[in-house]
Order: sequence, then C-alpha cells, then structure tokens
Amino acid sequence: MSEQRIIKKYPNRRLYDTTLSKYITLSDVKELVMAHEDFQIIDAKSKEEITRTILLQIIIEQEEGGEPMLSTNTLEQLIRFYGDPVQGNVARYLEKTFVLLGEQRCEMKNKLSSVMVTDPVSMMSDMTKRNLKIWQDMQDGLFGAAASKAESKE
Repeated sequence: MSEQRIIKKYPNRRLYDTTLSKYITLSDVKELVMAHEDFQIIDAKSKEEITRTILLQIIIEQEEGGEPMLSTNTLEQLIRFYGDPVQGNVARYLEKTFVLLGEQRCEMKNKLSSVMVTDPVSMMSDMTKRNLKIWQDMQDGLFGAAASKAESKE
C-alpha cells in the first residue's frame, strides 16, 4: 500500500501536491478521490488538517456545475440534524448508505460488463431487496437509538 499523499494549501489558495512536487487544482483533487487515492490536505500556514473543507468545496462545484444530487429540501433537512440528539446516528446512517451505494455501483458495473449477465431484471430485483433490508436495519438502529435516548431523558 502506498503512503498517504500530502497536499498543502497555501495562503494564496493554491494546492501543492508534495508527491508530484507541483501545484494542483480542485479538479485534480477530485480525480484523487475518484481513483481512491489516500490523501490529506494540510493548511501550510496553520498546519491544520482541512481535507473535509476542500472536499466540501468540490461538492459545491459539482452541485453548481450540473444536475445537483442534493436538492434544497435535502440540504435543509440535513442542516436540521446538526445539533440534534440523533446527529451521530444520522451521520453513521448516511455513511453506511453511501458505502452500500458505492459497492452496488461497482457490482452493477461488473455484472453489466460481464457476458454472463442473463437476467438483468432478476439482478436488479435482488439488489433492491438487499437495499431495502440493509436500509431497514439501519433505520431500525437509527430510530431505536433515538427512542432509547428519549426514554432515558424521561
């Protein structure tokens, strides 16, 4: 496994890839994400780790540049969870959901590119059933934890 790539962000807002010894753009950082590269972005002046901030900038660019994935309503709902007692549960739920979607996207690509695919409807049906089961389990955990917290406060 390769060493974690360090990218430094300078006060002039430029990003410097220490592995390649050159300046890069947000598009280049997006490519690192798409390639599943392990990297960390550090503010060169404060030495603060700012990877999340840069990733959020990439999401903003993507949302503004094409067909958004996050509707205004979705963003409003997400904001309402901040500071809520279930915030941690929602974060875990969303993370598991995105991991699941990523795995299924890869599985779908593999199956569709395979000559062996004989029944795509059956494959989609199986994936849907698996999705529903996993999401139901996650929701049960999310709402179960929220109910437990509410009961313990009473």
